[in-house]
Amino acid sequence: MASSGGSRGSSSDEDSSMNFRETLLRIDASLGAQDVEGLKFLCMDKVFEKRLERCSSASDLFHLLLREALLSEKDPFFLAELLYSIKQHSLLRHLGYTRERVEQCLPARRRLSLFRSLLYELSEAIDAEALKGMTFLLYDHIPKTQMTSLSLLVCLEKQTLIAEDDLTLLEQVFKEVTPHLVKRIENYRREKAAQEATPPTDREVKSLNQGEEEVFSQSEIKQFIQALPADMYRMNRKHRGLCVIINNYYFKGLSERMGTHTDAESLKCVFQWLGFAVHMHHDVTGEGMRRILREQKSHPSHADADCFVFCLLTHGGPGGVYTTDKVFMPLREITSHFTAQQCQGLAHKPKLFFIQACQGEAVHPSVLVEADAVNPECVPPSLQGSIPDEADFLLGLATVPGYVSFRHKEEGSWYIQSLCSHLKSLVPRQQDILSILTAVNHDVSQQVDATGQKKQMPQPAFTLRKKVVFPVPLEALRQ
Repeated sequence: MASSGGSRGSSSDEDSSMNFRETLLRIDASLGAQDVEGLKFLCMDKVFEKRLERCSSASDLFHLLLREALLSEKDPFFLAELLYSIKQHSLLRHLGYTRERVEQCLPARRRLSLFRSLLYELSEAIDAEALKGMTFLLYDHIPKTQMTSLSLLVCLEKQTLIAEDDLTLLEQVFKEVTPHLVKRIENYRREKAAQEATPPTDREVKSLNQGEEEVFSQSEIKQFIQALPADMYRMNRKHRGLCVIINNYYFKGLSERMGTHTDAESLKCVFQWLGFAVHMHHDVTGEGMRRILREQKSHPSHADADCFVFCLLTHGGPGGVYTTDKVFMPLREITSHFTAQQCQGLAHKPKLFFIQACQGEAVHPSVLVEADAVNPECVPPSLQGSIPDEADFLLGLATVPGYVSFRHKEEGSWYIQSLCSHLKSLVPRQQDILSILTAVNHDVSQQVDATGQKKQMPQPAFTLRKKVVFPVPLEALRQ
């Protein structure tokens, strides 16, 4: 009898899943191509861009969201938020929501960033005449192809001409061609400031307390935070922090780094998932790098942040990296901008640097070798010397000094892809960053190239005083 009951339960679950997919198919039938492009744009912070590019219909996107655990029959709110954002309010009934109900839930359950929502709203408000004027003003910054208002904004974002903390260029353009949209940017800044003024613990409590009876009270949350182990860095300030990504593809006098965009998108998605505000920069020159470092070391948000992450995807050599104009920059020069003396806002906070770059020209054979595999007369500088002589730094390097690192032309680099994969799988298990990097070391060390003769071994160096344990993202808790 027990077996029979179990069979009926399994059949019921399958029927329920089928019914939900039928619901999604009905929603798909009501959405046009423009709606699908809008949905894909709104999901850019949640799903790797290459996966979104493969979605040619709403049903493709829904399948992807189901696979990424962003959508489920038990919790369809993310899709409800998406439909609400593209103003398909009549379709909310299929998910058991109304426009008013979504608006009521948004303050606590919002999953789309204010920045992503703003850009979509602006794209909808830019008419043909305004688009023509914007295209003229931005002629030197955009491809010479036919563009929609949405593709124009995507282009500006990818070139880091606009970002969630920097809408100056867009504001200047709007003042010339469509002044009434400037007010939307001003409203966004006020709403973003109000959101950032709410401590993360307060927002998470609201998100968990959806029923009439609270799951956790504010005092219980504060007691929990106070009870955190003393050997862990604090992770409950107003912001998780900034994640800066330098993604270099084109170089003068060096080969193109095919596959680097895959790494950049992977890092962007993972660190946004962890709560970081991501600032992406493409094809950075020596002067551009120094400007970015100056801006970042004095960024005002560090004071209220838990942590700082800096990811560098470029060519490199022993002890340093190359910018796109072939300027060699020692790693020590980069990390020294963020010492307590140079950047007081990050004092006593973890500063994590992840470098995907070669550190020499030697190759690890895929056999056991002795230590003298590196030329003893040309020993590369110690990795430990690349970080400041003070606490709270971590430098994660794709390979040990003196050796090359490997990158697939389409799938990205061994190191960065492994790092992103292990962050996604081990952060929900409350593993600290050094344990995660140990797992990455093991994973990368097992990989070999197509010939079976080349291997790679990453290496971290650190002066951390405590464990870096990222809070588990709420969406992972709901799975």
